[in-house]
Amino acid sequence: MSDNNITNNIFELNGVSYAYPQSETILNGLSLEIKAGERLSILGANGCGKSTLLKILAGLIFTQSGTFTAFGNKIEHKSFLGKASTEYHRKVGYIFQDSDAQLFCSTVYEELAFGPLQLGIPKDTVKTRIEELSAMLGVERLLDKPPFRLSGGEKKKIAIGSVLILNPDVLILDEPTNSLDPRSQAWLLRLLKSLSETGKTLIFATHNLDLVPQVSDRAILFSEEHEIAADMPVKELLHDAALLKRVNLVDERYHTHPWDFDQ
Repeated sequence: MSDNNITNNIFELNGVSYAYPQSETILNGLSLEIKAGERLSILGANGCGKSTLLKILAGLIFTQSGTFTAFGNKIEHKSFLGKASTEYHRKVGYIFQDSDAQLFCSTVYEELAFGPLQLGIPKDTVKTRIEELSAMLGVERLLDKPPFRLSGGEKKKIAIGSVLILNPDVLILDEPTNSLDPRSQAWLLRLLKSLSETGKTLIFATHNLDLVPQVSDRAILFSEEHEIAADMPVKELLHDAALLKRVNLVDERYHTHPWDFDQ
């Protein structure tokens, strides 16, 4: 196959809909494409479908109508078993909004080791990876501690570390700065910038508009009708106060201002 026929879309959704049991439709005929190396924010009011979209991209739930294609393969529940599922979750890492939902091992060391050991990576290699990663994250002193005893910022670091140790191509984060203090937020922003510089695809769902220009270049904005209201560069979206108010993401007091766009 020639290079001219190769697309750099890693995710493609066409007419995707999803509804939870005894619930209204949470995604309604969604179509979009995401390219390798993008920094993308998913925005919208509570209940609009942001987290559901992230879970579909992460391979945690499956479309009920329409099609979802990732890395050139159609993703369906019936074919997403065994090796296919394992390989997908190595490529696509998902960071939960609530770190407590992600951490379950007895110690931080075991938490970081769990994923690579499940993939059959030798224990000596896993040990080396943990030493390198814990130094990068600044959590060496936490390795013997139970995750449930950590602070919110520490838990977020370990949750991210448990994904990064698999070196995924895509990192998906649901409300990444939720419950983090300013120092932990600053650390996370520096980490995400460094990951983006290595070519990783970063996808975020967030309510924090101050965060958006620092972590993303493109934004998908949901309406309260669970449809895409806008797909545009962040620089344009954040200056469209009327649009943001129309989808109930901001209130009448919102005024655009000179955002600190990350270059």
